[in-house]
Amino acid sequence: MLYNPMAAAAMDSLEMELHNASSPSGNSHFPGWDDDGDSNSSTVTSSDAFFSDAVNPWDIVLCVSGTIMACENAIVIAILFYTPTLRAPMFIMIGSLALADFLAGLGLVFNFVVLYLFNTEYATLSSAGVLLTSFSASICSLLAITVDRYLSLYNALTYHTDRTLTCTYTILVLIWVACICIGLLPVLGWNCIRDQSNCSILKPVTKNNASALAVIFLLLFASMMQLYLQICKIAFRHAQQIAVQHQFMATSQASSTRKGVSTLSVILGTFAVCWIPFAIYSLVADSSYPMVYTYSVVLPATFNSLINPIIYAFRNPDIQKSLWLACCGCIPPSFSFRARTSSDV
Repeated sequence: MLYNPMAAAAMDSLEMELHNASSPSGNSHFPGWDDDGDSNSSTVTSSDAFFSDAVNPWDIVLCVSGTIMACENAIVIAILFYTPTLRAPMFIMIGSLALADFLAGLGLVFNFVVLYLFNTEYATLSSAGVLLTSFSASICSLLAITVDRYLSLYNALTYHTDRTLTCTYTILVLIWVACICIGLLPVLGWNCIRDQSNCSILKPVTKNNASALAVIFLLLFASMMQLYLQICKIAFRHAQQIAVQHQFMATSQASSTRKGVSTLSVILGTFAVCWIPFAIYSLVADSSYPMVYTYSVVLPATFNSLINPIIYAFRNPDIQKSLWLACCGCIPPSFSFRARTSSDV
């Protein structure tokens, strides 16, 4: 999705050399270009030989982060898939998040391959579609996890009976269908391939589409922030109620609640730092802005998918237990088996 200025400079240099060495008739024929001057996107030009010497370091970082991202989330998906006890709604939503971030990692690697090996129109649009689908599904899965946490506290007594696996699967299917539709927009013609002046900071997504997605993201973030504020209020209220009933547990319960609130602050703060700069920049900038600014906001957004497995999966005691069993077949003596309560956020 990102334009590579170094590769473009190599392309321009090669075309200039070919133009100077053209035939006296003045009809220069460039490799990969049709006689009418239109780009033949299905032909690999001789300028591809220059790409290996003009690889953008930013693209290398994105590709490496995508590889690590895919490996991290593949571990989470494998643990959830092969552990029958991890079938609760919370774990299914964590699985949806891991799947989205796994596809996002593969999408970044695919985007690197498209930029430097198979730079055709169809491959570019397909790469953009994969990235749009996966990152949209990642953000929506985070919102679904937030809603699930809120409901588990708001309806603590009836949560496990009211929420069913069918309901959870239905919500996730709707999320993925909507995100796939978003990813299909560039392929269906909502792109700036034919009109470069209409491109956003992420080619080939148009400026209007990028702005609309940024606004939707900011609305989703506002919803998450409101839900987390409600979660904090409910958690403190539950802690006070438990403290009244069990005076001797007041100190430990207050400590647990403070720890939970600090965890929520880290979750929300990390999400905001990673995504809000990218969303705001998408609203105000376009393809004419320096690419270094685009990379500087894209990298933190992708790093959020690197952090998600740590925050939502590897910190979970049940997933930790399954991971220990899968790796060494045992559970360390220091592992905590404390039962989680509704005030644990």
